[in-house]
Amino acid sequence: MRHTISVLSIGPLGWTQIANFVITGTLVALIGIGLRLAFAPHSRGSVSGPILLLVAGIGLVGAGVFVSDPVFGFPPDKPLVLAQFTSHGHLHDLFSMLWFAGLPAACGVLAARFFSIGEPGWAVYSLLSGFGMIVFFVLASMGFLQRPGFVDVAGIYQRLSAMAGLSWAALIAIHTARAT
Repeated sequence: MRHTISVLSIGPLGWTQIANFVITGTLVALIGIGLRLAFAPHSRGSVSGPILLLVAGIGLVGAGVFVSDPVFGFPPDKPLVLAQFTSHGHLHDLFSMLWFAGLPAACGVLAARFFSIGEPGWAVYSLLSGFGMIVFFVLASMGFLQRPGFVDVAGIYQRLSAMAGLSWAALIAIHTARAT
C-alpha cells in the first residue's frame, strides 16, 4: 500500500511488471494513433490530444524498460532511500513523468474537443479524469516524500491516479470506435 507501482519491477518476478508497463504503454500509444486516424483532420484536438496519448504511452514503455531503483524500503532487505541514484533510476523517473503529465494533458485537450463538438458528458468526464489523476498523483507524492498521514497509503493513491487515466483512455477509445 505504501510502495510505488514501479517497485514491482524489481526482483526475480519483476519481469511481469516490466511486461505490464510495456504492453499497457504500447496499447495507450496505439489508442493515440487510432484517435488521430479517427478524428477529422484539422478538428479541435485532432493532433495534440492523440500526440499526448502517444507520449504518455511512450512514457509507460520507457518506465518499464528502465527499472526503478529500490526505494522506500522495498525490497524489504533494502534501506529506506528517498531518491533514485542510478542512471536507470533517473531514466525511469523521466519516462514516468511523461505518463503522469501526458495523460492528464490529453484529458484536458480532449475535454475541449468534446465541448466543441457538443458532447458535454464526455468533456466533463475527461476533465474529472485528468483532475483526478493529478490529485491522486499529488497525494501519492506527499506519501513518497514521507509526509505523515500519507506514507502508508501512498501506493494506493498512485494506483488510483493510474486507474483514473487508464480507465479514461480505454473508454475514450471505445467511444470513438463506436462513433466512427
